[in-house]
Amino acid sequence: MHNRRQFLKKSLLLTASGLLIGSRPLLSLAQDGDTKTNKLTPPPDLFDAQVLDIDFWLKPRTLDLIRPASGERTKLLYWKDGEMIDSAYQQFCHILRDVHGKKSAPIDPKLLETLWATQAFIARFGMTKPLEVLSGYRTLESNKRLREDGIPAARKSLHLEGKAADIRIGDLHEEVLGELIQSFKQGGVGFYFRASSRGGWIHTDTGLQRSWKG
Repeated sequence: MHNRRQFLKKSLLLTASGLLIGSRPLLSLAQDGDTKTNKLTPPPDLFDAQVLDIDFWLKPRTLDLIRPASGERTKLLYWKDGEMIDSAYQQFCHILRDVHGKKSAPIDPKLLETLWATQAFIARFGMTKPLEVLSGYRTLESNKRLREDGIPAARKSLHLEGKAADIRIGDLHEEVLGELIQSFKQGGVGFYFRASSRGGWIHTDTGLQRSWKG
């Protein structure tokens, strides 16, 4: 058990250093004199949001988002002393807009909470890259276009209601990211693994608790 815990902690440190990049990498470590190849798995004792204390949830919330599709980046304090800062909230609604449909909509504050908590949690381990938003709010037309192009998009997607986002964080394995978000127990989590230099992405929403792979 001790060796397993040490291996997981070393995996996390390597991830934080940017040594494990892309889709489902393999990690080679020497254990007990032998070299074994192991897939990176999320450390349950370190990447479990249920271990957080109340102080984590009460501190001011700054969210750092980037939209690769538009080249925009927004880093703002949006929540303090138990209240949402409206001007910051409006800017996040803008950056989470349908970039292709050029329309914005109110974003569920619970979704922002999940995005912030994810970013704040991993920052505790030295990972401070912006959170990349691949898709936020979608219009019906954009959602339909994605389906026609063969891209995963549910007919009644929560993206249509401003309650979902597809995200990734540079140098962080998507499985680790997804398992962390899942541990918040705030909604659905979809794991989208892709064999590319950028890896896959994670769908997170504020609907029913469920998970899937796409």
